Amino acid sequence: MADTKLTQARWTHVALPSGDLDKSIEFYTSLTPLVVLERFSDADGQSAWLSHDKQVDSPFVLVLVDFNKDHGGRHGQLTPFAHIGIEVPNREDVDAIAAQAREMGNLHWEPQDIGGQVGYVCALKDPDGNVIEISHNQKVFSTIREKWGN
Repeated sequence: MADTKLTQARWTHVALPSGDLDKSIEFYTSLTPLVVLERFSDADGQSAWLSHDKQVDSPFVLVLVDFNKDHGGRHGQLTPFAHIGIEVPNREDVDAIAAQAREMGNLHWEPQDIGGQVGYVCALKDPDGNVIEISHNQKVFSTIREKWGN
C-alpha cells in the first residue's frame, strides 16, 4: 500500500461548477485523457473528481460540482481566454481531438501553430462553456522535467 500521508502543501485540484454533471463527464472522458476517480452525492447535489488514470506521484484533480439549485444552467467560468491546458505528445493528437470536438459541436478554436512557448493548439468548450486548450510542443511538461527533473 502506498503512503497516503501528505508531507507538504501541494496544489491538488481545480473546481468548476457544472450544470449537468453527466454531460460534463462525457465531454471530459471523451475529449481529454481524464477519467472519473470518484463520484459523490449529498443533499446539495453531486460532484465528480477527474484525473489521469492511476496518477499517483503527483495527483491533480478536476472537481466538477453540479449543485441541485443550479442544475440545468450553464456555468462557464473559464472564458473567453482563461482555460485549462492539456498537452499532448503529437501534433496529430491535436488534429484528432479537434476533429472529434468539431463533430460534437465543442470546438472553440481551430488548430493553429502559434509557435514560441504556445506551440500547436486548438481549444474546446465544455458543456458549461469553459475553455479547454489542447496543445502540442508547448513544452510545459518538458520544461518542468528539464528544470526540476531527477
